[in-house]
Amino acid sequence: MSDTLSSVSCSTDTLIDSAKTTLKTQGQALMGLAERIDTQFSDAVNMALNCRGRVIICGMGKSGIVGKKIAATLASTGTPSFFMHPGEAFHGDLGMVHPDDLLILISYSGETEEVIRLLPSLKSFGNQSIAIVGNSQSTLAKHCDSVLDIAIDREVCPNNLAPTTSTTMTIAMGDALAVALMQCRDFQPQDFARFHPGGSLGRKLLTRVRDLMHKDNLPFCTPDTSLQEAIAVMTKGRKGVVLVKENERLVGIFTDGDLRRSMLHDAAGMLTKTMAELMTANPKTISQETMIVEAEERMLRDKITLLVAVDDAQNVVGLLEIYDR
Repeated sequence: MSDTLSSVSCSTDTLIDSAKTTLKTQGQALMGLAERIDTQFSDAVNMALNCRGRVIICGMGKSGIVGKKIAATLASTGTPSFFMHPGEAFHGDLGMVHPDDLLILISYSGETEEVIRLLPSLKSFGNQSIAIVGNSQSTLAKHCDSVLDIAIDREVCPNNLAPTTSTTMTIAMGDALAVALMQCRDFQPQDFARFHPGGSLGRKLLTRVRDLMHKDNLPFCTPDTSLQEAIAVMTKGRKGVVLVKENERLVGIFTDGDLRRSMLHDAAGMLTKTMAELMTANPKTISQETMIVEAEERMLRDKITLLVAVDDAQNVVGLLEIYDR
């Protein structure tokens, strides 16, 4: 490699070919891994399901970095988990391990010294363990209760040295474990939101229509309201819509889109027509208690941008627009 990095360059075609080769190679490796999944995987999932403590992930180097991601994914999807550095564990952090905890030990070679040195202590504590390894005959594999084999033909690294495809296999296996555990526990979006209350996704999953709907100065009119009067109500309401009520019951809706279409169809005498003649009867409504995610899905499915929110007595209590988040 040149000492002057700025002088190194590759053609666009070379870079694109490199990316395609990397992704295709890793994709093929993942497909091969999927074909090798066996009862060792179901054993590992059942161990995690029956674990009365935490699932502790342990690995060195790149395996440790991937292990942190696996621990985070498990913790956020209903499986209490944390990452423990094997070097720190050997110097006191083993005190964090309870006999009810399950260990997932990651080492592609299965011979990583810092990980192997933990085995006698874990055996004496009585912990169950799962190995994620690339060598099912390795020391680590032979001393764990379940072995998840992520062996590959070679790394996608051109020198077959840098952990690349092997770390992809590791992270994919971790995701497979997390998803299987979610399915077994019937982990739902609201459960996910409980563990992500601070993020935008968590807020979205915890938010109901009543939290975001517009409640004040709702634009109401009656069926005998003229178009000219309705336009004034629509303009004042600044929502591009008027809600038509009769005897306190919602009977129709008229939007600025309806106005444009009506004018194009028959402009003469339009201003004197009433809402009874122009409104869309029986408009779509939604309960104010509906989760905002469900409301958005409904609006996208029905190709509408606005829903009328109602309470349990079907009284109009607000308006929800598709961009209200």
